[in-house]
Amino acid sequence: MSYYTIGSIVKSSAPILFLTSFIGLFAGQIMNSHLDSLISFPILLLLIPALIKIGGDTGSMLGARLASAFHMGLGTTRIHKNPVVRNSLIAAFIVGIVASCFLSVVVWIVGMIVYDGIEFTTLFTISVLACLVELVIVYAVTLVVAVASHKFGLDPDDTVIPIIATIGDVVGISAIFGVIALLEFV
Repeated sequence: MSYYTIGSIVKSSAPILFLTSFIGLFAGQIMNSHLDSLISFPILLLLIPALIKIGGDTGSMLGARLASAFHMGLGTTRIHKNPVVRNSLIAAFIVGIVASCFLSVVVWIVGMIVYDGIEFTTLFTISVLACLVELVIVYAVTLVVAVASHKFGLDPDDTVIPIIATIGDVVGISAIFGVIALLEFV
């Protein structure tokens, strides 16, 4: 008898998917509450989806790597000093920052074609600072969720990836609007 039956997969993943659905609604409400920023700085409509994908995707990648390491017995002791955890965090962070820099260039080019007067430094600052905030928070949550899913014997595919992708949305949107408010761009 296989561990991965349709019933066991649905039973273990349904509560997580319901939870992440409600968290996703919260992310949408954050965007709705900042409608004035989106209207005054419409290039954010290009930046937001791609930037929140960076945090969610790299966080999910990190979570999958950590879960695999934990299941192989490589990362369960002394997490703060473990080279597998450290190297995975560094690699995911580098991928996230490089993607954020590339994203700011692409959005700036599109902004120059569609709008007049979009400053590259403004987009670059928003993109990189928001991504830094998002990555730090998402990676911290990823570590906690990956360790907890391993400790409680949950399938990381059913827990880590959906939770981290959704947390990446909420944190990414909040980080973008937080950076804009903090630096008074709008």
